[in-house]
Amino acid sequence: MSIIKVIFENNDFIACDKPAGVLSVPDRHKSDRPCLGLELQKQKNIQIFPVHRLDLEVSGLILFAKNSRGHKASQDWFSKKLLQKKYKALTLNQDFSHWPADVPAAKDKLDLNVGSEFSWKMKILRGKRRSFESPHGDPSETKAIYQGHRGEFNEWDMYPITGRAHQLRLELSRHGFPIVGDQLYGSKITLKPSQWPFGPLALRAVEITFNEQICKDFDFPYVLSATYMS
Repeated sequence: MSIIKVIFENNDFIACDKPAGVLSVPDRHKSDRPCLGLELQKQKNIQIFPVHRLDLEVSGLILFAKNSRGHKASQDWFSKKLLQKKYKALTLNQDFSHWPADVPAAKDKLDLNVGSEFSWKMKILRGKRRSFESPHGDPSETKAIYQGHRGEFNEWDMYPITGRAHQLRLELSRHGFPIVGDQLYGSKITLKPSQWPFGPLALRAVEITFNEQICKDFDFPYVLSATYMS
């Protein structure tokens, strides 16, 4: 089965729906895991440049440049906040039993009402397997909007204002809401396909919104979307 599912393509860019368990780009360990970027290069017979990346375990919308023009132009889109990524995440209710007692966390009780919006900032340091909060890390900013219940879980819209490694996973975990299925950050639940059909981790990139100038320069729609549960 092909791992390539194209959502949008023009002369300069291609957007795909990456399955969970597939690398965005080759990893530094040169593992034999399937890699979407490499498969695109083989299929298109051109060099492919990642505009951004998704974790191995995370599914959803990912954007690649098809030429040096697109690659060069897109390098500062995120830093200049010219586009916005949106993710969907599922969690349980707030609980800090997973969090080490000797590690600081944002343990304020959050009152959740549909539409409640939170702005979270910290400094993130990437370790070998996971990320940590550290005064020596890079500044991180996240917007989280609570969307109510989906079955037995809480549903969140997550917006990474910055693009640090494991940013959304760490932020939700340190606030007492480890993403369902994310054992690296404290979840003790194994998802069933009926609960989440996108893989073992309940985090999915579902939308990219572009500013007007990008749409004009590169013939993008204002919003690109990946499928989500109805």
